Amino acid sequence: MKEQLLFLLKTRGPLTAQQAAALMGLTSMGARKHLETWHEAGLVEYVDQAEKQGRPSRYWQLSAAGHGRFPDRHSELTLQLLQHVRQLFGEKGVDQLITAREAESLQQYKKQTEKFKSLNGKLKALADIRSLEGYMAEVEKHEDGGYILIENHCPICAAASSCQNFCRSELQVFQDALGEGVQVQRTEHLMQQGRRCVYWIRPR
Repeated sequence: MKEQLLFLLKTRGPLTAQQAAALMGLTSMGARKHLETWHEAGLVEYVDQAEKQGRPSRYWQLSAAGHGRFPDRHSELTLQLLQHVRQLFGEKGVDQLITAREAESLQQYKKQTEKFKSLNGKLKALADIRSLEGYMAEVEKHEDGGYILIENHCPICAAASSCQNFCRSELQVFQDALGEGVQVQRTEHLMQQGRRCVYWIRPR
């Protein structure tokens, strides 16, 4: 149950103890006890936020160590390999590496998205693949007919921090996998102080 609480804070962002309790089917006291346990372990932190009326509300969120509980795929090895590629082949070599990864990902994604005619089906297929890859992805339909693709975790965060062409590449892969009739726009970016990566997707 305590691990579920960390997952909840990862996917939902800051929550009060009451909000966490409602989502987990616990009492507020039970949720607060779990939060305080994780706080003592250094995995969650809190901010007291003023409300329009009454006392401030305490919002709990993952600390940097808490985010670190979610896997960053072989981050140290990945950074070492990137460094060696740079030393041996320069930035051109890194770009070629990213281009090759982009082509491979696009092939895999299109194989799944092309099974569906609707944008809704394509996006759900894409989110399923990304979740299998560790991105904790989900799709929400917007009332104006568009969609929001949310990625709550980045399993290649260390590599993306070292070379943001990985992020540019992924945006292009999404666009190509979903087709010319769809517009893909990144509206929140983990590498630019966002809590997660969010993409706004709609028919052209």
